[in-house]
Amino acid sequence: MRPTVFRITATGDPLCGRVVWAPVKSIWFNFCALGFVFLAPTQTTLGAVILFLGLTYVTLLLGHSVGAHRYLIHRTYDCHKWMAYALVYLGTIVGMAGPKGLIRVHDIRDWAQRERECHDFFAHRASFWRDAFWQLNCKFEFETPPELTLESNVDKDGFYSFLERTWILQQLPIAAVLYLLGGLPWVVWGVLGRVAVSVAGHWTVTYFTHNPGPGRWRVPDAGVQASNLAGFGLVTMGECWHNNHHAFPESARIGLDDHEFDPGWQVIRLLAHIGLAWNIGMPREESRRKDLTSAA
Repeated sequence: MRPTVFRITATGDPLCGRVVWAPVKSIWFNFCALGFVFLAPTQTTLGAVILFLGLTYVTLLLGHSVGAHRYLIHRTYDCHKWMAYALVYLGTIVGMAGPKGLIRVHDIRDWAQRERECHDFFAHRASFWRDAFWQLNCKFEFETPPELTLESNVDKDGFYSFLERTWILQQLPIAAVLYLLGGLPWVVWGVLGRVAVSVAGHWTVTYFTHNPGPGRWRVPDAGVQASNLAGFGLVTMGECWHNNHHAFPESARIGLDDHEFDPGWQVIRLLAHIGLAWNIGMPREESRRKDLTSAA
């Protein structure tokens, strides 16, 4: 069985601190969102909309779910370095953060949620619109921060470090290519619209899967219990089965039952079938689930 990746080496206080404005995060998201809202009414073509739908889905599926989340963050499978680079690059151009930033945000939130108590910023207990403002525009400033240590093969990797420094700038070559192929409408829909919808959509799924809802498993002593969003497997790339994921973070498969459609798992299974992924993580065996209880 694959070991679960833990990067928090010294714990802080997940409850005490304050929510503060994060200028880069806020300006970037609002630039894309407002730019799209103001330009889309005059810069819309059928081709631009089709491009938006295809590019958004592919980058979220291959880049964020398969690349950033299941590979880079949780290491639920192994693959060749060139493939890892390609998938993580696609995850970067989703527009949320660089590779190290994605790990940092995910792991600190995950650690806070598994403590007995944590701030509403991490628990997503605030109202829908307040949480939206917090998550899309702000960061949490700890009084006593945890210590997160990246693996040296990530922290010192030149390509990951390059993407971390230039994650926003990575949209420029994409915009240039799209402009040459389809003009300004393709840039508006393929960059501004795609980034705004991807970032806001990711937060929306995170909000609902960390509020009360259905799920088979409970993590004892964790202040936040994840839930599943039935019927949303296709549009969330399988990430909606979040109760399963909190129970088995080592598993490359998140949709565990036959009715839990998981496109990310289908991609990884295909990669394994053709020899491009191996050492695939699956839910740990029954004898090693003493850290879980049934939610029923």
